[in-house]
Amino acid sequence: MKRSIPRSLVSKAISQSKEDKHQHDNNEITAPSEAVPKPLKGAGSAWKAGALAQSQAAVEQSREQLAADILNGRHELNLSPDQVSDPLGSDRREDWMEQEAFKALVESIEANGQDTPILVWPEDPNWTPDPLDPTDADHVPFILLTGRRRHAASVQLNRKLRAILAPPELRSANNAQFEMLFLRFRENEARENLGAFERLLSIGEMYNALKEAGEKLTAVAFASRIGVHESIVSRARAVFASKDEILNTFKNAYEMSFRDLQVAMASLESKPKTPAKKTAKKFTAKRKVGNRNLTLTSANGSLSVKASGVPISKIQLEELSDLIAEYLSKNKEEPSKE
Repeated sequence: MKRSIPRSLVSKAISQSKEDKHQHDNNEITAPSEAVPKPLKGAGSAWKAGALAQSQAAVEQSREQLAADILNGRHELNLSPDQVSDPLGSDRREDWMEQEAFKALVESIEANGQDTPILVWPEDPNWTPDPLDPTDADHVPFILLTGRRRHAASVQLNRKLRAILAPPELRSANNAQFEMLFLRFRENEARENLGAFERLLSIGEMYNALKEAGEKLTAVAFASRIGVHESIVSRARAVFASKDEILNTFKNAYEMSFRDLQVAMASLESKPKTPAKKTAKKFTAKRKVGNRNLTLTSANGSLSVKASGVPISKIQLEELSDLIAEYLSKNKEEPSKE
């Protein structure tokens, strides 16, 4: 007859594991009399001891599986908003927190809770869950990948965040910056109604991230990689490169259609460029003449001589001018040295 493990023994194993964790966290030293469990007595004591060991092993195996699920994004964590930093920033308009859509999201989360977890990476790429309590991630810092509006809403509401980890293969990718941007772009494409300016900015930023990482790619290859038409890549690169100029010139940039942006970019390209002013180089030489100071300054092609408390006649001044003129005439071909 097959004998099952009594529920009381499983409960005892779980309770024992929690006590072990508590002792481990507080570095307590247990007396020898308490460290050695009392042997089970009576009929079936050997079977009970084996069942307890079996249930303890099952609990440990369950913890290992839970830790693996967390690392692979299959199990959620509950995080405090201040555990999550946002170095990547948003690809949305700068005043997105003032928009009605965000205010509606805050009200929805307050009334119904957070429907979708945010996506994060651990700040420490080598972080692993606590083997005794895998879901305890308090005080562990994470990096936000997607879910900025949900994170901001949780900050306002002072409530914990549902979060899952991004796939580990993306965390270890050589171009991790691009992978972070691409994850953000994909979620916004699926969940948000991105405006033309926001969408082109995001695509241009991804292209720039790959370029800075040293990847050589064509517009066709890049478009295929992120799932857009190749014709949009050149426009996205131009918009990303001219972001500040567009925002300074067109106050309604975030409301523009693709056609409006095309016209706007054409007007900027036809606008005469004001040549940048060259910064004038200034050189100064000082000499001591007795107890007086002599200062010679050259700036933007001009030379000035300054000396205070020096009585000098017109003839002496002309002689000094001749000396300077002779020196400049002899050294006019010599390049200036800083």
